[in-house]
Amino acid sequence: MTGWRAVDDEIARWGEAGRKATLWWRDDDAMDATPALDRLLDLHCAAKVPLALAIVPATATPALAERLAHTPGVDLLQHGYAHTNHAPAPDKKMELGPHRPAMFVLGELGTGRMALERLFGDRVLPVLVPPWNRIAPALVPTLPEVGYRGLSTFGSRRRACPVSGLVQVNAHVDLIDWQSRRFVGEEAAIAALAQALVASRTGTDEPVGVLSHHLAMDEGAWDFLNSLWERISSMPGLKIAPAHDLFASREPRV
Repeated sequence: MTGWRAVDDEIARWGEAGRKATLWWRDDDAMDATPALDRLLDLHCAAKVPLALAIVPATATPALAERLAHTPGVDLLQHGYAHTNHAPAPDKKMELGPHRPAMFVLGELGTGRMALERLFGDRVLPVLVPPWNRIAPALVPTLPEVGYRGLSTFGSRRRACPVSGLVQVNAHVDLIDWQSRRFVGEEAAIAALAQALVASRTGTDEPVGVLSHHLAMDEGAWDFLNSLWERISSMPGLKIAPAHDLFASREPRV
């Protein structure tokens, strides 16, 4: 309860300042219609919270498209191309890194966009979610030139618009500890949420993103995600925004 009190107190500070904090929800690595996806979509519908689903184009299936066709309120984002690591050891994993020619990487992304458009039509937002939340800095200025209007990685962004025509909206609270591949724990998740809210109010002024991975979550993570939306969605002084609204703006939030 102590952790939640920190969140409650922080939301109260937003209200005292005459402002509302903004949260959003991103889930990564969608590829197919699976029981885990069904569980995610059932939670989304029950909680009535907008969801942004990052889809891996190279492995996305018609079954996934069929499943999502019957689920409103889900924004679709592009999760790289094949979620394949091209970085040599011991470098951190990257698909969109400097290890291959930029034109080759951009060509793959374009192929991925076309694949998603064939499956999902105009439901796919022109938003790129790099696998492992990493992208070579030199690629970022090229994204608007090849049709992207949004970028989403992890952690505090430096600017709302890293380059002209591109809006960055990140995630900040990851429910998975990737060393153990288990839930980070309620205390750590709540602390990350409180810290991100404080950072947004006092400096970054950005939406706070909750990041889930339906294919990798254990029961602890599912339970926390359910209780999080039950608690957060009724809080005054806070709004949960859909991705299509957050990425529609071309200018920094005020």
